[in-house]
Amino acid sequence: MAPERRKLDRRHFSFYMRVMNEATGELVGHLVDLGTGGFKLDSLSPIEPNADFRLRMDLSSDVAAKDFMVFTARSRWCRPDQIDPTSFNVGFQIVDMTPEDFDIFTRLFEKYGSQNNKTKTGLDHLWR
Repeated sequence: MAPERRKLDRRHFSFYMRVMNEATGELVGHLVDLGTGGFKLDSLSPIEPNADFRLRMDLSSDVAAKDFMVFTARSRWCRPDQIDPTSFNVGFQIVDMTPEDFDIFTRLFEKYGSQNNKTKTGLDHLWR
């Protein structure tokens, strides 16, 4: 079940956080942008759109009483980074997350997210 859509703006993520593939233990990317229903990662590899992943995010004690959370997200788009041609920007939509983990996700958004002042394009929407 997808989490409740709350009215949160998209924010740039100002805290270094790795996102891992729960099944393989491999690094998928680093969190760079958060939104109500999704997020954006910087990845060293291209990721095929519309693929579902069980992802693991390690958590800090200032946002959660547990060490990590695991949830399902779907890749929605992937494009080369405009500044670093060796990396890719990948948009994900949250598909399945417990309500408790969504509360943690919201705390991450509030604590470490900063307003992104750049002009948004059609590709900026994470859930397209």
